[in-house]
Order: sequence, then C-alpha cells, then structure tokens
Amino acid sequence: MVPVSESAQVQSASVSPNSPAAPGSRSGRADPSASLAERFPGLVCDLDGVVYRGAQAVPHAVDSLDAAIAAGARVVYATNNASRPPAVVADTLRGLGLAAGADDVLTSSIAGARTVAARLSAGATVLAIGGAGVADALTAAGLRVVRPTEVRALAGAEDDARTSEDAPVGAVLQGYGPEVTAADLAEAAYAIQGGATWVVTNDDLTLPTDRGVAPGNGSLVGAVRVAVGVDPVVVGKPGPLLYELAAETLGTDPEHTLGIGDRLETDIAGAHAAGMSALHVLTGVHGPAELVRAEPALRPRFVAADLRALGAPYIEPSRRLDGSWMVGDQVATGRGSGAEFAVRFDGGAAADDWIVRLRLALCILWEAQDAGKLSGDEAVAALPERR
Repeated sequence: MVPVSESAQVQSASVSPNSPAAPGSRSGRADPSASLAERFPGLVCDLDGVVYRGAQAVPHAVDSLDAAIAAGARVVYATNNASRPPAVVADTLRGLGLAAGADDVLTSSIAGARTVAARLSAGATVLAIGGAGVADALTAAGLRVVRPTEVRALAGAEDDARTSEDAPVGAVLQGYGPEVTAADLAEAAYAIQGGATWVVTNDDLTLPTDRGVAPGNGSLVGAVRVAVGVDPVVVGKPGPLLYELAAETLGTDPEHTLGIGDRLETDIAGAHAAGMSALHVLTGVHGPAELVRAEPALRPRFVAADLRALGAPYIEPSRRLDGSWMVGDQVATGRGSGAEFAVRFDGGAAADDWIVRLRLALCILWEAQDAGKLSGDEAVAALPERR
C-alpha cells in the first residue's frame, strides 16, 4: 500500500520512486471522500480469490462490482488462466449474477496469441498446448492452429502424404490445460528445438483447486525448459501486457485504471508493471503476513478486506512530521526495534476498525523494515490482531 499524504509531509521510505502511486499523482490528490470506483473509472479485476473461489462467489464481490458499474466504472476481468475461452468465463460470471460478456474478459491466452501474431506472418502455423482457450485465441488472431496429436500423426507420415498445409510450426503457445500430457510437452520441445518461437501464457508454478494445490502451467513449462535449454517469452501476469490490453479495452490511461487482485507476485506486480495503482483484497491467497513481508515493488497502494472497498471512501495513510501515521483521527506510531518493536494506536472513531489499523501498521512496518530496524518475522509479529 503506497501511502499518499494530503499535505506536504515527509515521503515514506516505502514509496518506490518508480511507483505508479507515488505522491503527487492526480489520482493521489483525489477527494478523500470519493470511493475507489469514483477515483478509478477503469477496473482490471482478477478472478480466482477476488470474484470467486471454485464455484462460489466471494462474499460481497458481485454486489460490489455491480455497484461500481452502476456508479460509472468499467470492469475488465483479467486472468492468467489460459484454459477457458472468454465466452466460457463470461458464462461463469453471469451464473454468479454479474452482467459480463466475452468482451469483458481477457485471458493470458489472448495476450499470448497477440504476442505470437506480432512475431509471425498471418496464417502461420502455431502449435497450441493447453485448453480450448489457447487454440481459440490463436484462431482469433488469424493464425493456423495445430494440436500435438496432429503433429505426431504428421511426424509418422511418409513425405508424399504431406500437403501444402503441413507447414513447419513457427511458434509454440503453451498454456494450462487439465488434459495436457507428457506427449504434448514432448511435441512442444521438438518444435522449439526445431526453431519455433516459444511463448507461454504464464509461469504460475501451482494451481489451487477444490482438492488442494496442483501443478500449474509454470511446472509444465519447467519440464519443457529442462528439455530445450532455453527460456520462453512469458506474457501473462506479472508482465504488463494483460493490463495494457485491459486498459486499451477500457479506454482508460494507466493513471486512472486500478488493478485488483489477491496475489502480490502476479496481480499486484502486473498492475505496477503497467503503471497502474493496485488494490489488494484479503479474500484470496495472500494475507497480512505476506503483505508486511512484501518487497517495495510488490506493495499495493490500497488494501481492503474485500471488494466493498470499491464503493466506500478510502482515506490513504499519511505520514506526519513526527514519524507517526494517520488516517482521519486515528494515529499510529512505531516504537522500539527488533523483537521489541510495537505499533501503538491512539484515539479516533477508527480505533476499532481493523482494516484501518492494518493499513497504518503496514506503512509503519514497511518503513521500519526498509530502515533495517526489524526483520520480516518481527514485522509479522507486530501486526495488529484481527478483531
């Protein structure tokens, strides 16, 4: 959470000079009574852990997004999940009660297909590894799609059985799919060794499921990497491309576009890479312990319990000249060092508001870590207890 002062006060050490949310941005000087949806007309929203968990909507997500849209904001749902086409994702969102169409969904397959199309001529042959979303995105980008089974069949054919359409594979687009096999990965490796450009939709090592944690696309990419000895072009989060495409779809510039997510190293990093501010919600993967340990580049400007923050006034913490931090009439001060470090909260109507206390504590604890006053473990121990 990058703090922004409403007066000419000392800038926090937690603010990166390259941060899109550094003090002085027009968004940072917005009316403090305005909601985030009013301050940011474009919202780029992650799905897993933010809008839904498995087949269930995250509490308050649907109502909050509906209210933001009613207030004039536009929403694009951006996901690293490459396996499903946008229309299928939109069906899921409508089933939860959101008014979403295929044009409101951007997947890492779309970003991957755009990247491949920019490197090859129209109609070039691309090997699609992964779910239906990968092949559909390539076809929409004007490329000829082949599947691993087709390539295997062709490899066993006699030369005189080949046709003019049996062109060499110019690129491999690798995304996640639950049915991907070792034989599919082998075909990807053979094509890459033969000179094909290798693009992957994301390199997430794990995939949360309702039964536990499964290997993600990054694990499958790792298997191919070992075989070919080269690194792929990665287009999904935490890279900026998915967010840049979202801003293009929304018609907003980065300064007025808010990235929303629950994972620091993908959602928050991706928004920052595209020059956007980020809202981290505590409904998914990363909680306060991960937030307080985050390196400066991964610290979100905004932190909230859930998406209800979109419709509520958001007063950002400001650093006072005496080193304390404040939100409204709630003041927090850091004292001590190492295992003895503590955050003290004083007065105000927000004294019992845990999320406000967390925002203040994060600013203090980030600053103390940056100054070498305490370790990550010590910062976690100093977080306010949830009430």
